[in-house]
Amino acid sequence: MKTHNSFDEQYQFTGKVKTWSLIAIVIGVVTIVAGFLTHHEQRTFSNLLLMGYYFTCVCAAGVMFCGIQYAAQAGWSASILRVPQAFGKVLPIAALILVVIIIAGLKMTHTVNVDGKNHIEPYLYARWATPDLRIKDSGIYDSVIAGKAGYLNVPYFLFRIIGMLAVYSFFGWLFAKYSRDEDELGGMKYYNKSIVISAIFLVLFGFTVPVFAFDTIMSLEARWFSTMFGWYNLAGLWVSGLAAMTLIIIYLRKQGQLSWVTENHLHNMGLFMFAFSVFWTYLWFAQFLLTYYANIPEESAYFFRRWEPDFKVWFWLNIVINFGAPLLVLMQRDSKRYVGTLQVMAVVIILGHWLDYFQMIAPNTIAPHEHWYWGVISWVEPGVFIGFAGLFTFLALSALSKFKSLIPKNHPFLDESLHHHI
Repeated sequence: MKTHNSFDEQYQFTGKVKTWSLIAIVIGVVTIVAGFLTHHEQRTFSNLLLMGYYFTCVCAAGVMFCGIQYAAQAGWSASILRVPQAFGKVLPIAALILVVIIIAGLKMTHTVNVDGKNHIEPYLYARWATPDLRIKDSGIYDSVIAGKAGYLNVPYFLFRIIGMLAVYSFFGWLFAKYSRDEDELGGMKYYNKSIVISAIFLVLFGFTVPVFAFDTIMSLEARWFSTMFGWYNLAGLWVSGLAAMTLIIIYLRKQGQLSWVTENHLHNMGLFMFAFSVFWTYLWFAQFLLTYYANIPEESAYFFRRWEPDFKVWFWLNIVINFGAPLLVLMQRDSKRYVGTLQVMAVVIILGHWLDYFQMIAPNTIAPHEHWYWGVISWVEPGVFIGFAGLFTFLALSALSKFKSLIPKNHPFLDESLHHHI
């Protein structure tokens, strides 16, 4: 297969986007420091967990994308694989940041008063990690939490999270390595290896990513559980990752890179975003409907918290943004092929799933007296979001610049991708 000279061009991460990403990181750091200095530790930890989890999920979606494309032996995506591979290269950093946030949230404690008695609890996972919950004479003893101590204990909890993230990061590294080796040596050896590891990764990922969601997010509400929660989070991880990939592809295309990417490739990305926004909605509604219909108090606690006055508007806005907007806009063929519309919808989906994660986390981590400004959203939320968005942009584009070429030039289906048409 012949290769074009432009395929050997290396992406140079310079200019305004680099400057603005660094400025965004500074804004995030200042916001976090200000949150702690102004004694809003609880809210700051809540936002750190939210964005650490979101950051990790988007990077893991890149590894998932590679795994699906290789396992399906897809041709259309061969020319854009560098973008999700870059996400996979950033995943170890995102995972490390998330683990540090979780450990800090468990180790740093504060005093709360319950029925006239002071109790020490951590800033994160207080509903199961507070020691007094397992002591019968403490005044806040909880037999349900005590019964879950074999699973919900700090050492095993951290072991599971670190183990899962290490496995995902390893496979992300392998995908990028095999692709680079394929560029240098050619042949089918490394492509065939990628297919094999994809099959292994997708099985491991499919079985463990719900557990990752159970541990990191669902355990914040330790008395409540939902078997659908893991798949609900997987759908959110996937569609927000697709939106981030689409934004970076569009950005690179506007910068004169990825010149081989056409409206047909963007159409496919739009199809993915549309389809999995609907799938996310199916899981959202199924989880909500089953709980609502059963009307069992211990099962409805999760939604009861999110129907409190300060959260209720955001609860319903969540479904409007993440379902209504993609359905009404991306259903049309032309909107998936028009760069401007697709770019706006990618941003909407990213913001929408930030709101989704906020709804999962904030009711269990932000104290009622901290409700400010827009119901429960304060200056901390946008500041931390901007900081992590800048960090992700900086790291993802830096990872892209490390590749010798922005296209896997010896991929066996590259010609099919370059001539992709739908």
